[in-house]
Amino acid sequence: MDKYNISTKDQYNSIYKDSITNPEEFWSEIASKNFIWKNKWDTVLKWDFKQAKVNWFQGAKLNITENCLDRHLQDNSEKTAIIFEPNNPKDSSEKITYRSLFERVCKMSNVLKEKGIKKGDRVCIYLPMIPELAISVLACARIGAIHSVIFAGFSSNALATRINDCGSRIVITSDGSYRGEKIIDLKGIVDDALSECKIVDTVLVVNRINSKINLVDGRDILLKPLLKNADKYCDAEIMDAEDPLFILYTSGSTGKPKGMVHSCAGYMVYTAYTFKNIFQYQPNNIYWCTADIGWITGHSYILYGPLANCATTIMFEGVPSYPDFGRFWDIVEKHKVNQFYTAPTAIRALAKQGIKHIIDKDISSLKVLGTVGEPINEEAWNWYDKNIGKNKCPIVDTWWQTETGGILISSIPGIIDSKPTFATFPFVGIQPVLMDSESNEIIDNDVVGRLCIKFPWPSIARTIWGNHQRYVNTYFSTFNNMYFTGDGAYRDADGNFRITGRVDDVIIVSGHNLGTAPIEDVINEHKNVAESAIVGFPHEIKGNALYGFVTLKDSSNVSDNTKDEINKLISDKIGPIAKLDKMQLTEALPKTRSGKIMRRILRKIAENDFDNLGDISTLLNPEAVEAIIKNNIR
Repeated sequence: MDKYNISTKDQYNSIYKDSITNPEEFWSEIASKNFIWKNKWDTVLKWDFKQAKVNWFQGAKLNITENCLDRHLQDNSEKTAIIFEPNNPKDSSEKITYRSLFERVCKMSNVLKEKGIKKGDRVCIYLPMIPELAISVLACARIGAIHSVIFAGFSSNALATRINDCGSRIVITSDGSYRGEKIIDLKGIVDDALSECKIVDTVLVVNRINSKINLVDGRDILLKPLLKNADKYCDAEIMDAEDPLFILYTSGSTGKPKGMVHSCAGYMVYTAYTFKNIFQYQPNNIYWCTADIGWITGHSYILYGPLANCATTIMFEGVPSYPDFGRFWDIVEKHKVNQFYTAPTAIRALAKQGIKHIIDKDISSLKVLGTVGEPINEEAWNWYDKNIGKNKCPIVDTWWQTETGGILISSIPGIIDSKPTFATFPFVGIQPVLMDSESNEIIDNDVVGRLCIKFPWPSIARTIWGNHQRYVNTYFSTFNNMYFTGDGAYRDADGNFRITGRVDDVIIVSGHNLGTAPIEDVINEHKNVAESAIVGFPHEIKGNALYGFVTLKDSSNVSDNTKDEINKLISDKIGPIAKLDKMQLTEALPKTRSGKIMRRILRKIAENDFDNLGDISTLLNPEAVEAIIKNNIR
């Protein structure tokens, strides 16, 4: 039986049982038969959740780019690896073959080496969704540098925080970027950020919008001339299985962003295996994930997973609404896309437009649809199924996290049936459990609990960069000998899982995890803000949006621009994705007698659910609740 290609329900059941009963033998077989290694491992798995220590394929030597590029050159050198679809549909798309991608990655690798970058160095990448982003990521992996991609929608302050945290002395960016009708000055943002980053001595600049930019002498260098003169071959650095591959930052409920560290071997094996089976990818299929490589979805399911399977993957620079809301379907028709993977936020925005942008498009090439980033509501699921899938394309509603590296719970097309709003069943090797408030495992079905995983999988993050104790405290201290996901879940009578949302102070907005504490900290920097509290509320497009309750120091000193000033502060410090959709200025926030803000009550108010506030008489200031309700934004 070929365990790498799951093709029937019986086969899934058999393989899943094998992966749980004999996990080390199972993953050893998957790894040895489907990837190339410089040296095989001494030990398949060594783990201790109490110490948050996990090692897979210990002692193995490899380079992930040899599995994503080199090994495909003999038989598939002229196959298209990446299709780049630019922001403007009038511009030509670009098809990059595996041979061309290999050579461009090698050239970029040699440029980085010429600039002194070596194994273990961190490289921050702040680029739009253009080929140079993928090439830069792979070039870092080729020479053993640790890449840290920073989403090119983040502010200069957010960028500076991440650069300083990982200690990168080099930044790769572009003169600017296109996003729909907007032009964004990325280089200007980098310049602002680097005023706070004294360690950076090199900035490599890609020409994308060909704007006039400031080049700081001795620091900033245009990339094109360097690439032109670089050699098109570069040896792949030999990496240990547990060497860091990349750092990717995710928001926490408190404190600064967490730099999740993923290692080389386990991440490669798991992302490749999940990609092949969850999307049922076949040779010569065209696969498209609409995410940005600045997020984990782009890392795992635009680049590493597809390329390790010699797939053709699409990179899209633009947005679904430009030049109109038919852009996604134009691209599906143009490239005959077979697998389409996007976020519920995009689906809801498209559904709001009706079907006028779809009816004249030939999207019959689609075979598999996917959703990622947050739970999808039933109305959006049904619209997606009917109007895009034509009731014949399975929908994989995938659940996973930056921390998990790859998909953990999902249906499998033609093997595990889709069920609206449910991620359904655990993928091979994954052992999910639900825990109650007393830290007991819930055995029964038709129950709600806190979602944990009780056994390690190959792509689990290894640590938080520079702060392993924070990693232990965040993920492994809530429940004994368990990885706690931070999510709640419902398990139905048949064993299907539905994610019910975060149980901490992280709100998923348009698929982005936003910690409330960092946003509140920024708001509180405003000269007239005494304190603030952020909660989420349902939003028909974003899934959730941010509602800010803000108490001013002097309520008589409120200008017409106070709310705009607060949102601008958030945009400048964190990024536009964190701006508040609703903001209510309050005389006081409801608190317990120990001084804790009662966010539970604020969530109910934000949802206009005034009948379920619970007993507020024990609060320190119950009158604050009445005043907020009276002035509530409806």
